[in-house]
Amino acid sequence: MHAVGEEGIPTRDIAEAIGTGLGLPVESIAPEDVDGHFGWIGRFFGMDIPASSAITRERYGWTPTGPTLLEDFASGAYFDAVPAR
Repeated sequence: MHAVGEEGIPTRDIAEAIGTGLGLPVESIAPEDVDGHFGWIGRFFGMDIPASSAITRERYGWTPTGPTLLEDFASGAYFDAVPAR
């Protein structure tokens, strides 16, 4: 079970939203360079494993409310405490 309001947000979109919030550029990394750049966790960035809340919604009658992940990032709240670069 997952409590996610949306499914399948591309990693690139999340990275771009974080980069925008931090005022940092975002660059693509060639698949063959991912392990060297991110280490073992880099393998997860290329996997197609979207979370789904279908079971949670059905079982508990839950309906997500509030902003989407990208809207939440765009609000700036995650980045308020980060010093400017």
